Amino acid sequence: MANKNTICLWYEKDAEEAANFYASVFPDSAVRSVHRAPGDFPGGKEGQVLTVEFTVLGIPCMGLNGGPVFKHSEAFSFQVATDDQEETDRYWNAIVGNGGKESECGWCKDKWGLSWQITPRVLTDAMAQGGEVAQRAFRAMMTMGKIDVAKIEAAVRG
Repeated sequence: MANKNTICLWYEKDAEEAANFYASVFPDSAVRSVHRAPGDFPGGKEGQVLTVEFTVLGIPCMGLNGGPVFKHSEAFSFQVATDDQEETDRYWNAIVGNGGKESECGWCKDKWGLSWQITPRVLTDAMAQGGEVAQRAFRAMMTMGKIDVAKIEAAVRG
């Protein structure tokens, strides 16, 4: 591992499956290496996948098959900026359609419980403007699961 800072994500037992899924969905993502346990460990046996090094949108990550002790929560999420509705739909549908779960305001969870924010740039740009534009965009967003770009654009226009 060459990076000084790597995000370590705890999985019960499916780190390799998750990493392969992320690599298939997001650009600039890949599985770098798979490491097997050199001996038995709590919740696992010698030879089972222990860690997986991968990238998600260029961000270095390590998946750790640590057993059922810890679960993912919304306290950590990947926020993915999208350029249009097509890209928003593609990522959202891939995550939710692969056993994931919809949430509100652009949030969803993958089937391993990891949270994702699929956020069109039009929304973050509107929020950055502040004032009434941000208020209108925010009110529109609060009614949504997956973000609807056209509705955010209409809210920005007033």
